[in-house]
Amino acid sequence: MSTILVNHTQKKKLNHPPGPNPPWPFGIIRQFQGRPLAKMEELAAQYGDAVRFRAVLHFYGYFFFHPDHNKHILQDNNKNYTKLPHPSLLLLTPVVGNGLLTSDGDFWRRQRRLAQPAFHRQRIATFATTMTEATSMMLEKWQDGQALNLAEEMMHLTLEIAGKTLFSIDLTRKADTVGEAFTAVNAEVGALSSKPFAYERLRYVSWWHSTRVIRQNTAVLDNIVQKIITERRQSGAQKDDLLGMLMAARDEESGEGMDDRQLRDEVMTILLAGHETTAVALSWVFYLLSQHPAVRVRLEQELADVLGNGDGGGGRVPTVADIPQLPYTTRVIEETMRLYPPAFALGRFGHEADVVGGYDVPANAVITLSPYLTHRHPDFWEEPLKFDPERFAPERVAERPRYAYLPFGGGPRQCIGSSFAMTEAVLLLATIARRFRAELKPGHQVEMEPLITLRPKGGLPMILRGR
Repeated sequence: MSTILVNHTQKKKLNHPPGPNPPWPFGIIRQFQGRPLAKMEELAAQYGDAVRFRAVLHFYGYFFFHPDHNKHILQDNNKNYTKLPHPSLLLLTPVVGNGLLTSDGDFWRRQRRLAQPAFHRQRIATFATTMTEATSMMLEKWQDGQALNLAEEMMHLTLEIAGKTLFSIDLTRKADTVGEAFTAVNAEVGALSSKPFAYERLRYVSWWHSTRVIRQNTAVLDNIVQKIITERRQSGAQKDDLLGMLMAARDEESGEGMDDRQLRDEVMTILLAGHETTAVALSWVFYLLSQHPAVRVRLEQELADVLGNGDGGGGRVPTVADIPQLPYTTRVIEETMRLYPPAFALGRFGHEADVVGGYDVPANAVITLSPYLTHRHPDFWEEPLKFDPERFAPERVAERPRYAYLPFGGGPRQCIGSSFAMTEAVLLLATIARRFRAELKPGHQVEMEPLITLRPKGGLPMILRGR
């Protein structure tokens, strides 16, 4: 029997969460194709905070949306809930391998220990100048009245920053190659995640690289990453970047470091997950600012107060020391990630039977949490669809359950790069917004595209307005 089949052998009558019960053998998995968030919203509206549904045949899935459910699964009983073999994460393993995103258990703990120093706050602070310099160079190419795809610009910018902070090299000439390859993988994994048995083929029919699209584009990414690692090994250079720290890291207990395969997996995870999520978050920031002029004006006033007006109203370039003086700028980003969390769903696999929110969850259960749904839960967010950065004023944050907001996950598996991402997002937003506004192209309808991350579908065509 497949290990991802729900266990039907329990003798006691289980208190299952409510949910749809379509006639066998048909489930509802195909109803998620192209509209996973809309379908989850429908299920939450009809059945509440916990939902059990037949995906197909005897395969069942579980959704949990309440902060208490998130806390139980991600923190209180986290050892029971691993990343693999959740189907959506199995589909990612051809790309990121056995890196921090997908590994579990003792191996994950070892890798986390090895990688943690590279993401220390003091280490991140040393990358701040790299972040703002790259952004300023991009802005030199921008002009008042120029039309551009802002989402694409953010992808290029964060990839350049990732290349310089991770490898100490400029990836801008490879930006189109990396961007196209990852976009293709992103779309294919997103499509496969709602196809019946895609993950079964992946595990049992030598489909570990899934499809030709994923295989070919992963090879493109592999070629770039492996070449960088090989050249660094051969040169023997000691560079003060993330790659150098990962290569030099040694386990305290065994004294061993990462071999080239593990180094590749961690580098691929950081390169792709790191630049993609920040770029997506910033894209949504500029979209929301274009729709909420009062918020944009207040943001610009804070930047003027802290950074000055300078020539042409731009003021000076922000530094990492300015971040504590930019609370509203930070709140704009936090509120954006509430409405449009880049990681809109979190997958877990429950190994042993458990009780979550009063409901029985059998062993071998495929579980999905949704920051997107939790972030819009009306019991914890007043007027949940309203864009209101003041929700993240300290006194209001203190009133909410910790797990009502989880853009970076939670518990021991909270994203290792969360501080890096927030530092980067604040500095980039401050650097850009002090010089330019971005207005949505008239007539363009913005849609969400939930793939691996929550992208704006078709990008964001915007028109620049110099300040």
